[in-house]
Amino acid sequence: MLSLSRSTSEIINQSGIAFGTSGARGLVEQFTDEVCAAFTVAFISAMKRSFTFERIALGLDRRPSSPGMAAACTSAAKAMGLAVDDYGVLPTPALALKAMADGVPCIMITGSHIPFDRNGIKFYRPDGEISKEDEAAILQADAAMPSLAAVERNEVSDAANQAYAERFATWFPGEPLTGWRVGLYQHSAAGRDLNAHILETLGAEVVTLGRSDAFVPVDTEAVSEEDQAKGRAWAKQHHLHALLSTDGDGDRPLVGDETGSWQRGDIVGLLCARALNIEALAVPVSCNTVIEQCGAFKKVARTRIGSPYVLAGMAALSADFNRVAGFEANGGFLLGSTLEEDKRQLAALPTRDALLPALTLMVMAAEKAVPLSQLFAELPARYTASDRLTEFPTEKSRELLAEWETSPATLVQVLGLEASVAHIDTTDGLRATLDNGDIVHLRPSGNAPELRCYCESDEQAKASSLVQKCLRALATLPL
Repeated sequence: MLSLSRSTSEIINQSGIAFGTSGARGLVEQFTDEVCAAFTVAFISAMKRSFTFERIALGLDRRPSSPGMAAACTSAAKAMGLAVDDYGVLPTPALALKAMADGVPCIMITGSHIPFDRNGIKFYRPDGEISKEDEAAILQADAAMPSLAAVERNEVSDAANQAYAERFATWFPGEPLTGWRVGLYQHSAAGRDLNAHILETLGAEVVTLGRSDAFVPVDTEAVSEEDQAKGRAWAKQHHLHALLSTDGDGDRPLVGDETGSWQRGDIVGLLCARALNIEALAVPVSCNTVIEQCGAFKKVARTRIGSPYVLAGMAALSADFNRVAGFEANGGFLLGSTLEEDKRQLAALPTRDALLPALTLMVMAAEKAVPLSQLFAELPARYTASDRLTEFPTEKSRELLAEWETSPATLVQVLGLEASVAHIDTTDGLRATLDNGDIVHLRPSGNAPELRCYCESDEQAKASSLVQKCLRALATLPL
């Protein structure tokens, strides 16, 4: 029996864990049983203000620390008199889909793509991902902590995985990927086996690649040079039509074409939204400006980076449009409206999903009998690149961006830019549009002590070179 006498707010505030752009994130050692239990109690207490429920759903990724955290959350929920539906290791969108269908809140134990020494917890209301207001309610819950029985998990159910697979089998009927060879980079992704099953159900021949017993923190926004080389080699060796991978918890896609080139997530999202006849989009300010330039959407709302902000943007758009969606630069696609086509229905899933955009593009290319790369080549020539400096103190990042907002000329000088600043956007971080049309966007990560750099230009090589130039200059600054 673990007796906890302190309140949830006291335990959480002293843990050092904070909400980032996607859930509560921190070092593994900070997520003690007591802290995980406190977050669970605070979350349930906050949800009970608006919803009535007797159960809660639970899932986790493959990080070694995740099962222990899941056990502590399970024990806390039980101590509050709730049953726990444990769906084991699965993609975050699969857990969210099942919980929403059942009308219950859910908790996902995952650190997504962040470094191995960290982990996190994502929370979902019965009607979808929590808002920033919900985050504040969790932190301020100040609920009394119950005494916890033995910290252990329930028996695992496969029902959520089955429902997620059925979603795509119904929306993409008739094995549309027959004749396609798809390389599935599995690494340690939560949905690695489920993704293979779904691809095979759609008719694809699946070549499994890069499976790992050790956790691999794949970042779909900053694909490593090693993974880029792997993609090209795999495509050539196995004569692939496409490559697919995800981040650790399966809510961000990594899509490669027949040459093995990994495509940018916001371009994947754009093509998916256009194929689904989406009318209005909410996307973070960091996404490629080709979204507006392509002319496919009646309205594009730009938000801060992070799914809660995208969700808020989608909610506002839903008042005026019937087919609303959002996506992020990492490729995670949020479907805000239920879609119907030929008596088939695709239920709204207002949280990041990796498979819908990836499968939509593959099926579209297969039906048109064109290589996947052709879909990307048809867009206006705007290219983005991004990378990050790790172990770059967040406070230092903020100081620099505040200085450069008031003195753009200093930004140009420090980074060695070859054009002056025409416009500054501070929606999230500092996004400088240069007078030659290039864009440099700097932003402290919300999940780790990192400084991210996003650049946009009219050639991929120029965008990539601009990112590296900026990061080299930033790396020389005294910390």
